[in-house]
This record gives sequence, structure tokens and C-alpha cells, in this order.
Amino acid sequence: MTIPQSVQNYLNLVGVPYEVIKHAHTADSAHSAQTAHVPGDRLAKGTVLSDEQGYLIAVVPSTHRVDLGALHRHFNRPLGLATERELAGLFPDCEPGAIPPLGAAYGLDTILDQSLVGARDIYFEAGNHRELVHVSGSDFLRLMADTPRAKISHHA
Repeated sequence: MTIPQSVQNYLNLVGVPYEVIKHAHTADSAHSAQTAHVPGDRLAKGTVLSDEQGYLIAVVPSTHRVDLGALHRHFNRPLGLATERELAGLFPDCEPGAIPPLGAAYGLDTILDQSLVGARDIYFEAGNHRELVHVSGSDFLRLMADTPRAKISHHA
């Protein structure tokens, strides 16, 4: 299994060194963290939201839930969860439910939860259910360059 070309291309474009961590098949990011033996609060998951203006990826720790109210106040937009059908069109090289939190790799606006800033290491879904990408915290912030940051989640 290999990570999607869009993810590889973006990591290489930004010049970020990364490690691919293989794990047993999982259904969601919380179980990926457990199976790969990484801290859930350092596994960044992307939640895709939409409204009439388009799409937005909210990047939060796997141990958290997106706070739609906070996003509405931040952007003054009535954002809701994107559908599985929409996700398949936006991420054609990814498996359903394994969305990388790299909006720039797919031409999508992104917002980063403040709780991920300052972490020493960050992990994220590689675009499939059997691999995570591991980068340093500072390199993750390089991948999130020009991404707004705010408190947009709460612990699940």
C-alpha cells in the first residue's frame, strides 16, 4: 500500500521529511492511533465541512470533536459535514474515511485547531486505513503555512 500521489507530491513540494507508519486496518483515526501506538492527541484528523461557499477542512486531534459553533463564529458561515459522495469527489485518490488533513494538497481551505500548535510530533492519516504519516511538529506547521488557527474543537 502506498500513500496517495497528492499527499506525496505536497510533502515533497514543501520539502518536509516524513515517515510512513504501517498499522493494522482500522475504521477511524482514534483506532488508528491506538493500533499504531501513537498519542491520539497528536494524530491530526481532517473533518471536511461544506456550505454554499465551498469546502473547508477542519484539522483537529483525533481525541477531539469539531465545534461547529466555533467555526460558524470564526468564519460567519453555516458549515455542515460534507457527504460521503462529496468526499469521494474531493479525494479521489484516498480511501473513504481516511482523509489526510492537508487541504492545500487538494486545493481546499483549511483551519487548524490551536491545540495542535506546539506539538513535538504529529501523525495523520495517509489516505488509506493502514498507514499514518509522521512528521515533526515544526514541519507540520510548514505544511499548514498560511492556515488560520483557532480553538475549533473540544475533547470527545
